[in-house]
Amino acid sequence: MKKMNLLIVLLFTSTLFACNSAENNEAQNNNTEETQSIGQSGVQDDASQKNVVQVAVSSKDHTTLVTAIKAGELVDALSNAGPFTVFAPTNEAFNKLPAGTVEGLLKPESKETLVDILQYHVAVGVYKSEALKEGQNIGQVNGDNINITKKEGVYYVNGTAKIIASIPASNGIIHVIDGVLLPPKK
Repeated sequence: MKKMNLLIVLLFTSTLFACNSAENNEAQNNNTEETQSIGQSGVQDDASQKNVVQVAVSSKDHTTLVTAIKAGELVDALSNAGPFTVFAPTNEAFNKLPAGTVEGLLKPESKETLVDILQYHVAVGVYKSEALKEGQNIGQVNGDNINITKKEGVYYVNGTAKIIASIPASNGIIHVIDGVLLPPKK
């Protein structure tokens, strides 16, 4: 009888552990699938500095830029290690464009043009304000160059977009600009 009771207890205990183990494996598999599907942009580390996308997302002055980055499907690319220098136009800068321009660029059929424009705002490497020089040309991700000029101690991109602020990020730097940069016609 003692052997029978011991056998029942062992059987019950092993069944309990087996069920618990299956639940843990299922939970681990679900977590792995969820992690794999969110991409680099979903990785968060509250203890460290925000990446360039997270900085833009947290800025009320860059909602149009963030919308464009999402429409161009560049969120993950700009969330990667970098380093990147992003020349980030403000909402006000986008508002200076002719009426309907932004709306047209956000349409799926304009994605290629939108991506070209957005990539014209991004350079590989970190170009801090103190390292910028009058007449400097910086190659952009889209293959074109921008030109840096300096007037009365203030830096401009392509002679028109004023750099109004610079914000460091974990994967580069953001230079806030008051104009949208349009790549040269090809």
